[in-house]
Amino acid sequence: MLISLVGFAILLVICFAGFPLGWAMVSVGFVGFGLIRGFEPALATLGQLILDFSMNYHFSTLPLFILMGAFVYRAALAEDMYDAAYAWLGSFRGGLAMTTVAACGGFAAVSGSSAATAATMAKVALPSMRRFNYDDRLAAGSVAAGGTIGILIPPSIALIIYGILVEEDIGKLFIAGVLPGILTVFLYIIVIRIVTAIKKEWGPPGDHTNWPNRFRALGKVWGILLLFLFILGGIYAGIFTPSEAGGIGATGALFFAIARKKMTWKEFYNSLVDAGKTTVFVFTVAYGAIIFSNFINIAGMPDDILKFVNDLDVPPMGVIFAILAIYVVLGAVFEGIGMILLTVPIFFPVVQSLGFDLIWFGIVVIMVTEISLITPPVGMNVFVLKTMLPDVSLWTIFKGIGPFFCADLLRLGLVVIFPQIALFLPALMS
Repeated sequence: MLISLVGFAILLVICFAGFPLGWAMVSVGFVGFGLIRGFEPALATLGQLILDFSMNYHFSTLPLFILMGAFVYRAALAEDMYDAAYAWLGSFRGGLAMTTVAACGGFAAVSGSSAATAATMAKVALPSMRRFNYDDRLAAGSVAAGGTIGILIPPSIALIIYGILVEEDIGKLFIAGVLPGILTVFLYIIVIRIVTAIKKEWGPPGDHTNWPNRFRALGKVWGILLLFLFILGGIYAGIFTPSEAGGIGATGALFFAIARKKMTWKEFYNSLVDAGKTTVFVFTVAYGAIIFSNFINIAGMPDDILKFVNDLDVPPMGVIFAILAIYVVLGAVFEGIGMILLTVPIFFPVVQSLGFDLIWFGIVVIMVTEISLITPPVGMNVFVLKTMLPDVSLWTIFKGIGPFFCADLLRLGLVVIFPQIALFLPALMS
């Protein structure tokens, strides 16, 4: 255990020094393994681990859904999603903030990335909210919090990675994220209603939209919504695998962008480049996490933790809450995907030994990771938003996030106490 803790401490120091997370984990994992077993076996193991991991068939799902998100981004869909949500919610007090949250949920369903969702919706929503004199705290909070939905609502890059790590059905993980994702949007809208009821000047109502124009606005996004439902429906019914769904989704998103006359050869090339860069980044972090986890396993940390847990006189749910507390703390330091890759191999054997469902635990881990995206001092979505609002202080953004953070904790508690929120739909799958 001591060797593992020293390794973690060195990793934290290296990351704080600005070294990329993936290469930091490779370095610490390789040196740690070498000190325990020898550097020649460490070198052989390094190559074998990378080869075995990259040959994993399920990894093909990842670049396909990343490419789908790149095509959807090039299709300039966010504006139409926002307009459709505004047509239905904009006339309420705080309606533009509600519109932002709803549009984030819709865009997240086809992008799978929190940072992309936050950055895109910031460009679309913030100018409108400022035009209607929304308070910066509410405007920034709704965009930053809404962006976190990107890693929960399927297709989700984070869920794919979790499924590979614990060897669980990625299709079931996708379906398990649907109800918690809807619950997130619902709770965020309630938060906005409460905030604007107390501070009416923070979110003045927008213009009223008549019913014909409401349905006309939905007509602009029906194609991509149909694609999303087709992908999830096909996975749910067992018609195709998640990898096949990724190929169908990428192809459908490409045709959708072409139909909207947004896809030129240059944009097609840029989409491939962007998807390639994102995939390389994720794969590098994944390889680093596997190598570091191998060192942790050799050092005996998972076995020591399991023995420690068994010796404690606490109920299994107490262990779960302790793990979640660790995630919240780590979330203030690590980026979401990196945190999942680093911690899941350590914690999932403990959770499995306690008899908990790994599908449910995956959704819980993703939700805690969402919270980390808006947790100080790192809060990646906050820094994405800061680049869009250079005149707004980080403190103002974090204050705006406060109510949404409380909603996240409530949602997390509900899913932990009532696992069927996540497990109901997967249980119905064939």
